[in-house]
Amino acid sequence: MPNIGPVELALILVVALVVVGPRRLPEMGNAVGKTIREFRKASSEVGEATSIEPAAKPEAAPQPNTLRDEGAAEADNEPTPNAPAVEPRTDDDA
Repeated sequence: MPNIGPVELALILVVALVVVGPRRLPEMGNAVGKTIREFRKASSEVGEATSIEPAAKPEAAPQPNTLRDEGAAEADNEPTPNAPAVEPRTDDDA
């Protein structure tokens, strides 16, 4: 996009003032602003509508040692090194 300096901007405003007139210049500015705003809104909506998003997020795989059945839990009751031995809790301990 070309850079517009202050001299070029002043020249454009003078030409617009001569062509459109002093009464209609604010109306034209508002119309141009609304047009640009609507164009940006429409282009963002099109971008959102055409973006590819997954329909459903896949569930994360279960972490090891977090979901175990009772049979596997009983088989792995060996204490880990440097960890205190913990006895399995029974209903009588309550």
